[in-house]
Amino acid sequence: MDSQPSATATEHGFSLSYGYGTDRGLSRELNEDSLIARDPVFAVADGMGGHEAGEIASGLCVRTLASMPQLAPGVRSAGAVALQTCVLAADSRIRDATGGRAGTTLTGVVVAEHLGFPYWLVMNIGDSRTYRLCGDDFKQITVDHSEVQELVEAGRITPEEATVHPHRNVVTRALGTGGENEADFWLLPIQDGDRMLVCSDGLTGELSDEDMFRILSTVAEPQDAVDALIQAALLSGGRDNVTAIVVDARIE
Repeated sequence: MDSQPSATATEHGFSLSYGYGTDRGLSRELNEDSLIARDPVFAVADGMGGHEAGEIASGLCVRTLASMPQLAPGVRSAGAVALQTCVLAADSRIRDATGGRAGTTLTGVVVAEHLGFPYWLVMNIGDSRTYRLCGDDFKQITVDHSEVQELVEAGRITPEEATVHPHRNVVTRALGTGGENEADFWLLPIQDGDRMLVCSDGLTGELSDEDMFRILSTVAEPQDAVDALIQAALLSGGRDNVTAIVVDARIE
């Protein structure tokens, strides 16, 4: 498992602590997940395409985000329009590199400050997910762009049936391939004690929301929580690449 010690960023009485990690899993030959965990952007990209193409797509995605001046270290002024510009730049670079043969999901949070108040700017395209733990309330913020999510919303299957549906891995929106490349955005005021989880479907495919909540609510340090989540996913089968970022916020 590839992980790093928790890092901390502090400014103006507002602090972040975070940890991150990724694992190839027990069944895949390659790890096609990529991540960026660097204030102000914390994101996971899950590549699709196989034969190293998915790895190229996800890697290009996070490198593009890392190169954007709107997301430079310490810059906390990005809005949805600026972030969508970054997303479209990643989409273009992936298409140029792979000829539309590979794609990637993208989800995560960007820390933004407006009028002196800090916010989570959550983004999503595909079926990787971002969750928020606030007190005892653990909630998925993002909405999957997937065939099974559309069936759930249409009332044709239940959320429980979606977890075992044969088309559960079919995404309807991605970067680098297909016709739809716009991300969805949510702007949430940061509350003291917030804990954000950003992860690929290799985690959510193995662990239930209850499993993740139990770990996130009992393991104090972000890096320890990441390690525990990935280990639990591997013990549950590890059928896919597993990537997770945990970000804690404190308002002092």
